[in-house]
Amino acid sequence: MLRKVLPLISLPALLAGCVTTAPKVDVAEPTQARPSAAAYAPINNGAIFQAGGYRPLYETHRARMVGDIITVNISEATSAKQETTSSIEKKGSVASTISAVPLVRLDQVAKLGAEGSSTNKFDGTGSTAATGNFTGTITATVTEVLPNGHLIVAGEKQIGVARNVDVLRFSGQIDPASIQPGNTVLSSQIANVRIEHMGRGAQQDAQGIGWLARFFLSITPF
Repeated sequence: MLRKVLPLISLPALLAGCVTTAPKVDVAEPTQARPSAAAYAPINNGAIFQAGGYRPLYETHRARMVGDIITVNISEATSAKQETTSSIEKKGSVASTISAVPLVRLDQVAKLGAEGSSTNKFDGTGSTAATGNFTGTITATVTEVLPNGHLIVAGEKQIGVARNVDVLRFSGQIDPASIQPGNTVLSSQIANVRIEHMGRGAQQDAQGIGWLARFFLSITPF
């Protein structure tokens, strides 16, 4: 009985091992953070100015604390091209004649001779090109403030239409000096950028390969 159960257990495990998931981007987790509640200690000194509740009058509304939000304008463009050309050619020839041979008449020696030639030529050309463009906008949340003042931001956007869900996830490290008016920043000025744009639902499932077909593709040598 045990011998019959083992093949049934090992078959799903074998098929599960052959199913490859989509590559995952290492987006910083969590993608959101709530600001911590500030402790308020009222001071009964009768003064209008209180240091605990001070906010500069002309302070710009830039993200600077955990829980603040910032708008990231994603504009990533990559282009790479490489071309190689090589050419090798080599030629050689040899010729020899025999003018005299002992104990052989001269008219017979005149017909003796040897010639040879060789040619080797190689031409090779290679070209590689890759181009990628990604544009979009996402509002992220400050999840951590580093000791040097840099901000770790992460955000996630999900849009569901019918039975399909479009998911955009982002994370990166921002220098507050790069934040532009309007509390926006370009993705090209963010370090350690991680962007993931994936889909879920019926449309994404229709573009995938079934687990049984994936299993046979993984074991076939062709």
